[in-house]
Amino acid sequence: MRGFLEYIPGNSLLHRLNPITKLLGAIIFAAACFCTSNLPFLLAMLMAGVAMAASCDMMQQTSKLMKAVLVFSAILALIQLLTIPSGAMLIPLPWGYVGSDGAGAAATTILRLEAAAIPLFLTFYVTKITDMTNAAVKVLHVPYRYAFTFSSTVHFIPVFLNDMHGIMEAQTARGVEFDAGGIVNKVRLMVPLCVPLLVSSVRKTNSAAIAAEVRGFNLRTRASGYHEYPMTATDYAAFALVIGMLAASICLTVLL
Repeated sequence: MRGFLEYIPGNSLLHRLNPITKLLGAIIFAAACFCTSNLPFLLAMLMAGVAMAASCDMMQQTSKLMKAVLVFSAILALIQLLTIPSGAMLIPLPWGYVGSDGAGAAATTILRLEAAAIPLFLTFYVTKITDMTNAAVKVLHVPYRYAFTFSSTVHFIPVFLNDMHGIMEAQTARGVEFDAGGIVNKVRLMVPLCVPLLVSSVRKTNSAAIAAEVRGFNLRTRASGYHEYPMTATDYAAFALVIGMLAASICLTVLL
């Protein structure tokens, strides 16, 4: 998971879009996925997300993300299969049956989560976190302390993952076998490692807070930043496209 949510430089169309366009566009795209249960539409949204990833050469990161989301969504889909006994019977169960409605709901859940996750995660790979913070303050008038809190949270995720990876490598060098005994044994061995990770996290957070205070964190306002984030015709076109997707999603839900 090294490099998770870390900015990757590039010159693709997604890289050049305004940070606000990318952030709000990804949110609207995800909202469109959650407004409808139409499977062909969700499949088209998933293909659109994959196409965006390919356009900015992020297929490797996207495939890893899709595998992780698939595991989580498969658990939710399994629960739906076993707890929605409606529609035509597909598989009999001791407490009911797996119905066609449950199968449809399970497929919808997997497609919806996969399609909604890709643009949200791509936003962080194609946008510097400092640009996202400054643009939120400049354009959306978000108070700096809230924008800083959000950006710091995203920034520390890969830092803590790298710390955990380093701790596990150190334990492996001491003879601990994380890959032996299955997932239960791995979780049992990883639980004690949370203590040094927590201590390291508190130290890094404290250092970051002191550094922010020294640089005048409480004096920072919207006018403090010198960099401007003007919207271009491409940004407005991107907004029109995702709003059109959201409108189509709502229409499918209302009309079908």
